[in-house]
Amino acid sequence: MSNSEKKVTDVQGRYMRAVVDGHQRDDATWESCRIVLTTERLVLVSEGKLTVPLGDVDEIGVRADVNQRAAGVASYLGLSVGDDVVLVSAAEHDEFETDFYHACLDGEILYVDHPAVEGGVVQGTDWTKARIRITDEDVRLALANGEQVVIERNDIGEVEQDERQAAGEQRPVVEVEHSEGEISVETHVTGDEYDLSVLRQVLEEGVERNRADLDLGPVEEQVVMALHSGVSPFDIPGFVDAEVAEIEAIFDRLIELDVIEVVRERTEVEMTARGRSVAGDTMGEQ
Repeated sequence: MSNSEKKVTDVQGRYMRAVVDGHQRDDATWESCRIVLTTERLVLVSEGKLTVPLGDVDEIGVRADVNQRAAGVASYLGLSVGDDVVLVSAAEHDEFETDFYHACLDGEILYVDHPAVEGGVVQGTDWTKARIRITDEDVRLALANGEQVVIERNDIGEVEQDERQAAGEQRPVVEVEHSEGEISVETHVTGDEYDLSVLRQVLEEGVERNRADLDLGPVEEQVVMALHSGVSPFDIPGFVDAEVAEIEAIFDRLIELDVIEVVRERTEVEMTARGRSVAGDTMGEQ
């Protein structure tokens, strides 16, 4: 280990070589191992030793369910390395994934446009260099102008990728929607293709974490999707085939979960005795 290389974590787990030299291994099995992660390499130690330099990883987050043994494990980190795919599952897997992202990305320089969109309005801000840091709770971008952008990993709404002119040339751009206080903003990030692939994996994991935290029921999910597709709130009961009272209760819960917000209150009224009297007099005059 070089003087600049540092150990990030050392845990127990298992790994599977799902694809070797471009060939899918239907008979692949999990091997128990010691997982040693440094700032430069991943080392899987069992009866032998498999070393994966982080710089050789082409893609992170590959799902390679080559057989039932692989498909039966919900949480693993799939790494595409040349013509091979290695699956790694640690005992405390969520913590290991954060450590892996930390090892790959911490200290890297990216270009950031923030806020690219604020409250739905394009801001026209400039791209600036930023140094990135990953923690269990958030993604931190320290901009060259001294500002710090904090993207909470459990507060990520959407993540998209586009290719367009950015920082002086045509580049892939990751767009992440999140919150700053009570305002929805978009932060756009570009840089090295590998760094972006790792960052996108972190952000998309945040989207899934956010969805899992909500624990919405089937009808609640239908309501959210209907609203997202443009269905009027007043038309939701008929659209999802539910009673008005049930939908109103769902709206109340979604407001509490900060999934939707009240734009305009609709006042529900009924006639009083005086009102009925006034209506009777008016009708009698016609």
